[in-house]
This record gives sequence, structure tokens and C-alpha cells, in this order.
Amino acid sequence: MCGIVGIVSNGPVNQELYDALTVLQHRGQDAAGIITTDHGRLFLRKDNGLVRDVFRTDHMLRLQGNAGVGHVRYPTAGAESCAEAQPFYVNTPYGICLSHNGNLTNAGQLKEELFMADRRHLNTDSDSEILLNVFAHELMQRGRLRLTEDDVFEAVAGLHRRCRGAYAAVAMITGYGLVGFRDPHAIRPVVYGKRETPAGTDYMIASESVALDALGFERIAEIGPGEAVVITLDGQIHVRQCAEHPVYSPCLFEWVYLARPDSVIDDVYVYKARLRMGTYLADKIRREWPDHDIDVVIPIPSTSRTAAVELASQLDVKYREGFIKNRYIGRTFIMPGQEQRKKSVRQKLNPIDLEFAGKNVLLVDDSIVRGTTSQQIIQMAREAGARKVYFASAAPPVRYPNVYGIDMPAGSELIAHGRDDDEVCDIIGADRLIYQGLDDLRRAVSKGNPHIERFEDSVFTGEYVTADISEDYLQQLELFRSDAAKERRRDTEAAGLELHNAR
Repeated sequence: MCGIVGIVSNGPVNQELYDALTVLQHRGQDAAGIITTDHGRLFLRKDNGLVRDVFRTDHMLRLQGNAGVGHVRYPTAGAESCAEAQPFYVNTPYGICLSHNGNLTNAGQLKEELFMADRRHLNTDSDSEILLNVFAHELMQRGRLRLTEDDVFEAVAGLHRRCRGAYAAVAMITGYGLVGFRDPHAIRPVVYGKRETPAGTDYMIASESVALDALGFERIAEIGPGEAVVITLDGQIHVRQCAEHPVYSPCLFEWVYLARPDSVIDDVYVYKARLRMGTYLADKIRREWPDHDIDVVIPIPSTSRTAAVELASQLDVKYREGFIKNRYIGRTFIMPGQEQRKKSVRQKLNPIDLEFAGKNVLLVDDSIVRGTTSQQIIQMAREAGARKVYFASAAPPVRYPNVYGIDMPAGSELIAHGRDDDEVCDIIGADRLIYQGLDDLRRAVSKGNPHIERFEDSVFTGEYVTADISEDYLQQLELFRSDAAKERRRDTEAAGLELHNAR
């Protein structure tokens, strides 16, 4: 999960790209970058850290021009140093830079092809650099000095034939304009819009509609599965389907957790989808636990609030804010190392004792991934005086790793992997555990857009929409993603830095 943005404007875009990235900061807190173009020259600033920390006044002043792209990174494949911060740039042909959200599942094969057949050098382990070079090579095959939109669309079509996995991307071609494209399953979100000004029409491509809203852009549409959008520097816009067999299959976890509640993803209001999650969860409780003794519903801030409010309303039970959140602590399931995650939960949330004392409490969270956070929060509720602590998840059990751009744990580190609901309930220490049904979750989202043909819901089902994920691939992913593997890489990097400093 990352955040991408691209703007073609009639005025400087540096501040607007910065503002858009701050709105998309929830999609990536690991690194940030912006590249702009002015009279054929490119200006780049990127580094590890939050948007507010990466860009200072002197950096902003150097980001000149009326077009540019930006990126906020959430660590996935090959993203552990500032060298992997995006946007990436390649000079041949034309000078192209790219920001990417997703993950290529055939990155190893493509890397070999790029070296052996395309004669292209890769400088990082990032699959985003691979995607950029595939796009650049396909453009170069057109062999033209002056690009047309047909050339760009044919290049995207060639990219679709070679690349597998998830990719929502925005690229900037120097002297030409922006290109936004999305994989044939539309797994990761991307939307485009326009803004009328006295100087003309400005255009924007972004991961979520909230970025458009914040800058006064009117949403035009989502980029569809396999579709590409070309926006030239003179303000012309062209849209074309570039995939042979697109199948609309957006990631279901976007509505559960990743997207902001005020976003519209694939014509589905995230807020409304989460309200329906609360409604269907309440229906399940009434069916399976009609004589419940819940005194109060308390959300785990902040993604679960919308579902929790509606659940409490449907059950006619009090809703209370029982935890106060420290806004300056990042999302815990993406933090490196189990010990750091455990420590951060206590720093992130503080219970209000009077809302728990002597009550039977139903805690509501958007999902349960590792279970670390859930276990500690339940313990905090008991320490605050709760008589009984029940736990509800607005999503079904997360049993399988994600391979499409969410750096979830290895399968063996998912608490529900290989366990039934009762076993999970015992481990997290709840008096009762209620999971959302998968059909109900699908219904909660698809009700907003009946044109969605299916969902990418592999974290719940183990069924991957690209149909290219083998057991060997998952085993390699386990070796790469496990906490032990990440710790070894950090130790190796630290040892290398210590050796370098000693010299």
C-alpha cells in the first residue's frame, strides 16, 4: 500500500503535490518523494520519513514546474532504504519518472528479462523500478521522436502483457505529460479529476478521491481495470482500455482498513461501506447471540469507528469512546519487530476507566491481523475494570498473506492462520469473539457498485485473482517477510554501516 499523485496544472505544482501527499499520508509513512518538470528539466526530492519531514522550504523552492508526480511509501518488496523511495526515474527514452502502488508477482522473471533481453540496468530491488523499465522499454519499441497518445496506449498494452500482479501507477514523460494506468484486475485504487481555473483546466491523478477533494478538483472517474489515462502538458486528456481481458477485482481490504472513510473507491463510498459492515455484524450477533449481555460498544480507534457506531445503533446498545489515541504513533501491524509493536500499542491508546468499570464491553476493530494489538487492548480493558470483554472484527479472519502490495505478516505470523475462531478467541483473551462473515463483507461493499465483478479477497480465502501464486512463491514470501528475516536484514545493514564507519 502506497499513495501516488500526479498533477498537470497551469501554475506551479510543488505545493499542491505536497498537500496531496499529506492527505494520502495514511497510505505510507515510510518515505516520500516529489519530482517536477520545467522546460524539459526535472527536479527531484525524496527521502525516508513523513511528508512534513522530507520536504523543507529549500527543497520546495527547487521543485519548479507546472507538472509533477509524488509518492508516499509503505514498505513492501525491496523497500528498506531511501534508495527505494519513489518516484523512480529513467532517462531512456524521453526521460520518464514513475510512482507505483502495488506489487508485481512476476518481478523475478521481469528482472531477468530486462537484463538479458532488454539490456536494462536496475539499481534497486524495488519492483516499482522494474515496472518503470518495462514501461520505458515498451515506449522505446514505438521508435518515435515525437510521442502520440496511440504510442503511449500501445506501450501500456505491452506492459499489461508482461506484468502480473497489482499496479496502480502514474508516470510523467518529460516534455509530454502524465500517464495513469491500472492493472487488468484493478486491485489497487486510482482516480482522476479536473479543476477549472481562469488560466485553464488542471488535471490530477491520485490514489484516493480525498486528495482531489482537498485541492478543489472534481472527480471524473476511477481508472478502470486495464485502462490508461493520458494527460498532455497542454491539457488534452485521452482515455483507453489497454488490456485484453480485464476483470474488475479491487482489493476488499481497501474498504476495511486502508482507505480514508471520506474517500470514494471504485464508486463506493468507504464511509457507507463501513456503516453496512456494522449493520451486517449486528445482524450476525442477533442471529447467533440473541440473548447477549453487552452493556457498551467501544471502537478501537480509529478505522473501526464507523462500523462500531452503526453496530451499537442496530443493537440499541450504548456507544462510547473508551480509548484515546495518540495521533503521532504509526499503524502498528506494519511496524518492524514484535517488541516494537507491543510497546507502541500502549503508547498509542489510553483507556478511559469509567467507560469500562463494571461493564460488559464489546470492543470493535476493523480486523485482526497478528492479534498482538487485540490481545493487549483486551488486557487494557480488563485492567480498566471491565467485567467481561467481547471482541468483534468488521472483517473475516485474516488467514493468508497478501501478495499485492500490503506488507502483511508471513502466513505463520497471522493469528488466524491454521486456527479456528475459538482458538483465536483464547489467544487474544476475549470472553467471546465475533467475526464478520465474508459474504456479508462482500455485500457491504458491492452494494455501492454492482459493476464490480469480484473482489481480491485472498487474505480471507487464500485465492489469488492473478492465478499465478504457487506454494513455492508463498514459501519464499514467508522467508522474506517474517519478523526473523527482517531482523536479520536490519542486523546485516547495521553491521555494514558499522564497518563503513570504522574505515
